[in-house]
Amino acid sequence: MLIRPSTDGDKNAIWAIMEPIIRAGETYTLPRDMDMASALAYWFSGNREVFVAEENGEIVGTYFLQANQEGGGAHVANCGYMTAVTATGRGVARAMCEHSLGHARSRRFRAMQYNFVVSTNERAVRLWQSFDFEILGRLPKAFLHPSLGYVDAYVMCRDL
Repeated sequence: MLIRPSTDGDKNAIWAIMEPIIRAGETYTLPRDMDMASALAYWFSGNREVFVAEENGEIVGTYFLQANQEGGGAHVANCGYMTAVTATGRGVARAMCEHSLGHARSRRFRAMQYNFVVSTNERAVRLWQSFDFEILGRLPKAFLHPSLGYVDAYVMCRDL
């Protein structure tokens, strides 16, 4: 699997990954009716570096890397990941996480923090834990899941 920086030419493929995830409303705190322009503006916002994962020439995942905070918190990285629905279970998220940890180290970040991992996203929680992320905090009933109602979210972190 090739993971590379995204280009403007990747935006349609990134939207194709993002749209079903946003519409499902199960893992991201984004409006379920968000349009393409708004979703891409969110994904590419601020000082984010955006990457794509390719398999056999097809974009099957995307992630962004940014400083979690500014100033005194700028040494902690933060990422968001999305895998194409058609590529679930094929190791795409694992490859992107591994890449992001290495890239964060190369940028001299000292830790990686995920601010809002929906507790019912059990595959992601297990994956992050397999990379030595710890659940540092639980935000009770912080996320309104479309079918399960209010569920917890986790703050997860690891040193780099």
